[in-house]
Amino acid sequence: MNVVIVGAGMAGTMLAIRLARRGHQVDVVERRGDPRGTDGPDAASISVGLSERGRAALRDIGLLDEALAKAVPMRGRIVHHSGRVTYQPYGADDTEVLHSVRRHDLNIALLDAAESVPLVRLWFGHRVTGLVGTEVRTPARTFSADLVVGADGAYSTVRAHLHRRVRAEFHQTHLDWGYREFTIPAVDRPEALHVWPGSRGLVVAHPNPDGSLTGTVFLPFDGDTGFSGLRDPARAGAFLAEEFGDLTDLVPDLVTQFLAHEPGSLVSVRTAPWQHDRVVLVGDAAHAVFPFYGQGMNAAFEDCAVLDACLAEHAPGDALAAFEARRRPHTDVLAELSARNFVELRDKVRSPVFLARKRIDFALGRLLPGWRTLYAMISHSSLPYGDALARARRQDRLLGGLVGLGAVTLLAAARRKRSGRC
Repeated sequence: MNVVIVGAGMAGTMLAIRLARRGHQVDVVERRGDPRGTDGPDAASISVGLSERGRAALRDIGLLDEALAKAVPMRGRIVHHSGRVTYQPYGADDTEVLHSVRRHDLNIALLDAAESVPLVRLWFGHRVTGLVGTEVRTPARTFSADLVVGADGAYSTVRAHLHRRVRAEFHQTHLDWGYREFTIPAVDRPEALHVWPGSRGLVVAHPNPDGSLTGTVFLPFDGDTGFSGLRDPARAGAFLAEEFGDLTDLVPDLVTQFLAHEPGSLVSVRTAPWQHDRVVLVGDAAHAVFPFYGQGMNAAFEDCAVLDACLAEHAPGDALAAFEARRRPHTDVLAELSARNFVELRDKVRSPVFLARKRIDFALGRLLPGWRTLYAMISHSSLPYGDALARARRQDRLLGGLVGLGAVTLLAAARRKRSGRC
């Protein structure tokens, strides 16, 4: 087939490589310029967590070793709270780790790999202005295709054109919190995700190969302690010192970095259908999620693997329907989990009850074959998201039953003891 992929981000380039290696001619159309060689904002873009799903997709196309060479393993969370620093491992052993990688670096590796495949052509600076059938129009040229893939992000142009053809459902949710990025100089124990949970905000920081951390501060947009109320340097400095403690000691110019840019928005997208008449959506164009589970990129990579498999198994029209049926129920679950994990990072990581439950889960994992935390199933396996949630709920019911049985046993023993005394 002749395939046109709109969007040269990580999902678009991943899919281009996979489809071209199956013999399809692939044109990748991108509205921005070529990001390779730039030292601009994109080069310092936020770091992302590469989990098993993403690693599997990179392994399939032979790029995993190159990606990991520029990544830093994250074996757990280091939580900074009330002057104390605690470590929470991600998994039961050293095999259950995430890897922090700069989004820009990984996108460049994928672009280089795509360009090296003879059947892939990259077209930068081509903004899509129309989609007629499977004909993709830009001001400079028109691309004719047998299949069009929208890999153009949460504000997808392809999705907007697709929705003009079908009775589509579309739900876009903006969180009332935003984010700003900053850099933390080199710190001890960089091989972990650092978290500063607060009652009025959240800071998350990914390690970089040079020992520094790429930090992201999340705050409400509005209110006295939101971004709108913290425009004055003195006020912002006082709030950051009060809310995030040792962070201001680690970053001498924190206030300067904090005020340097306008806050970004966090968006979640759900839509249906994802496909119609040889046009299909993947990644954020189909299912953008909040970043708090670290699965957006990993889920997009997994989309590419599933779509590739469906195209190999079915005729093109049937393949797109099979792809949506196989993926959409699970990405809907991911959206719920991503919103829920915001509460976990902000509030629960400092809770004794939460930490006790994690210890119980790790202990049960050693005692009972197959017992895994929901986080481990999402981040350290390729089990579909919905199946992982269903399994975690079964485990919760089992644990509840065990706790109830233990309580009944203790109560009965206490009664027998009292009866013996009488």
